[in-house]
Amino acid sequence: MSDTPDSVVRTYIDTHRAAFLGDLTDWLRIPSVSAQPDHAADVRRSAEWLAAKLKETGFPVTEIWPTAGAPAVFAEWPSGDPDAPTVLVYGHHDVQPAAREDGWHTDPFEPEIIGGRLYARGAADDKGQVFFHTLGVRAHLAATGRTAPAVNLKLLVEGEEESGSPHFRALVEQRAERLAADAVIVSDTGMWSEDTPTVCTGMRGVADCEIELYGPDQDIHSGSFGGAVPNPATIAARLVAALHDENEHVTIPGFYDGMVELTDRERELFAELPFDEAEWLRTAKSRATLGEAGHTTLERVWARPTAEVNGIGGGYQGPGGKTIVPSSARLKLSFRLVAGQHPDKIEQSVRDWVASRVPAGIRHEITFGSATRPCLTPLDHPALQSVVRAMGRAFGQKILFTREGGSGPAADLQDVLGAPVLFLGISVPSDGWHAPNEKVELDLLLKGVETTAYLWGDLAAHWRAS
Repeated sequence: MSDTPDSVVRTYIDTHRAAFLGDLTDWLRIPSVSAQPDHAADVRRSAEWLAAKLKETGFPVTEIWPTAGAPAVFAEWPSGDPDAPTVLVYGHHDVQPAAREDGWHTDPFEPEIIGGRLYARGAADDKGQVFFHTLGVRAHLAATGRTAPAVNLKLLVEGEEESGSPHFRALVEQRAERLAADAVIVSDTGMWSEDTPTVCTGMRGVADCEIELYGPDQDIHSGSFGGAVPNPATIAARLVAALHDENEHVTIPGFYDGMVELTDRERELFAELPFDEAEWLRTAKSRATLGEAGHTTLERVWARPTAEVNGIGGGYQGPGGKTIVPSSARLKLSFRLVAGQHPDKIEQSVRDWVASRVPAGIRHEITFGSATRPCLTPLDHPALQSVVRAMGRAFGQKILFTREGGSGPAADLQDVLGAPVLFLGISVPSDGWHAPNEKVELDLLLKGVETTAYLWGDLAAHWRAS
């Protein structure tokens, strides 16, 4: 019996496994820490290494794109099929700081394979998950007999994600024509667990602000003046107390306007996950859950917007008493946003809400940081269904669905390019992103390779059908 495409893919991956891991470990040795200026040359070296390796993989176009900070890598491999969809893969080649004295069992930039796991900074976040696309596309070609991918394949691998992607949106806007795509695949994400493969369908956005409240021109005697002039620390406490109602709903007028509600089907899918709330609480270092009434814990952290007090201060903080009315107080607030909420509208709603609650005699200033928009892909989107089928084929089991409670630059790609964002990652919670002893499970890494080998053909076929 001749090989089926699946067996060809698996044989190809097994044959090239050692060379793939050898190349990956070479890349992981480059300490591309974007947050540390001393490593700027290493970040540049990482970009150059990847561009050269992508050229060796077969991409006819590989370029290093400079930014005001660290460089990004762009690669393109046209399909040659005039009807083929265009797919852009996103990831990043910079990594978090790491040192042996942080608690690593091995040198973080000298990769080691121990018990089927590859330990190194960047093994999972995100070099490993970027690099599996190189072997995946070659396996796709081997299985199909093609000389170019079934889709027009593009890669954008940025160099500043671990530093907050400060120049990423500007880069995407400047290069929007080159980056144009029908869908974006983000390989900077993970799965529920080793035994429960999942696809993420969305990320929350975020907006944050600092509120300064000014009362008397200096701290004044609370006996002589207290109770007769407004106290900025009291006003700060009242703002915090008024932020939520008794059901933990956010009280800011207009806060929920336009947001996309969870469907019954999405709630059912979340409920299928093997969620252990007691274990989750242990991970959260907390003793009880609390959140918006009418929603489960997973719904609260994935699909509901939030308002959090990140910090509050003002007045005397030293030992003993100091009977004053302080001259100032401050709050730090952040808002996680879901699909349908726009950061600009949230900012205006917060400004209006604060202004309506601050009394005469208190001057206030609000400063907002850079915001990130939310992104969400509908469950019935044909590209998402292709990702699910490809993963199911590789893992040999049903694929479940998650969302991501955090935020990232993926929304900028969706916003600027007008393309749906899909998430394809194989990392698991135990991989220890940003922590000592970061690792990737080699079996899962190769499942990522296999998934991409199936994905491009499935996506091309079903995109045409749609």
